[in-house]
Parts: sequence; C-alpha cells; structure tokens
Amino acid sequence: MKVAAFVLFAFFLYFPYAWCAIRKEPREKYGLLWRADRRALRETALFCAATLLPLTGVSLLFFSGRLFFPSIRLVPAAVLSGLAAAVAEETFFRGWLQTILSARVSPFWSIVLASGLFGLAHLASPFAPFALLAFFPGLIMGVLRERHGSVLPAILYHWAGNIWSIWFYPHF
Repeated sequence: MKVAAFVLFAFFLYFPYAWCAIRKEPREKYGLLWRADRRALRETALFCAATLLPLTGVSLLFFSGRLFFPSIRLVPAAVLSGLAAAVAEETFFRGWLQTILSARVSPFWSIVLASGLFGLAHLASPFAPFALLAFFPGLIMGVLRERHGSVLPAILYHWAGNIWSIWFYPHF
C-alpha cells in the first residue's frame, strides 16, 4: 500500500509539469509558478480563520476525547507530510485538472468538478466515506487558485487544513 501511495503522490506532483513540458505550454497557465502577493496571502489566512476556527469549536465540543497531543518528535513529520500531500494534490487537482476543466466549462463548474474528484480521491483514505467531505475545502482551494492564478494559496490553505486534521482527527 505504501508503494501505491508513493506512486500516486509522484504522479500527482510530476504529471502536471510533464504535461506542460510535452505540450510546450507555459506552467503559469496551470498556476504552477508558485507565487502569492499580499492580497493572496491575506485572503488565504482569512479563509483559514473562517473555516478552521469554527471547526475547532465544533471539534472541541463534540470530539474532545479524540484530540491528539503529539510527541514533540512527531510534529516535524506531521508538518512535512501535511505539506507534501498539499503540494502534490493541489498541483494535480487545482493546477492541472481545474485548468483542463476550465477549458471546457465555466470557472464555477471547473471548481465544482475538480473539488468533486478531489473528494472522490479521498475515498482511498482509511476515513472513507467521511473523507468525501474533502469536497468542501476543495471548493475554497479552487476559488483561491482561480482568483490568484497560482496553486500556492491553495497549497497553503490545504497545508493548514492538513495540520488541523492531523491534530483533531489522527485516529478518526
């Protein structure tokens, strides 16, 4: 299973760049030049606060027995694994897939469809079907990608969400 996860991770991360190289298309068309101005960073922080703070309250109220207090040794691994997943998934779903879809449908529908496929992809997680809820943050990440023309704001939001979920739901 770990080999399959690694192969999928590598595909999500490298396929969009290979696509651009083979087709001789600029990476910026797919948001694959990572950049974020102050407005993008501010908006990403606002989306994080608007979604993760209320979820924290709900989690503390209903799931307080499941809080995870990691050993200090585990924190760097959790932070890095959350970042790696965010980079690979956003490169593929928001960079490549959302761009491909937006050539065929409106930006609104490209965000909805890419987020739906993002949610379905999470069915492979041990938390399925609960993992289908990844659709909803997928919408926010899609909007961030669309508004700012780069996957970086979506990656930052995704990373914050991953760290949050590792903290609150490590053994859900």
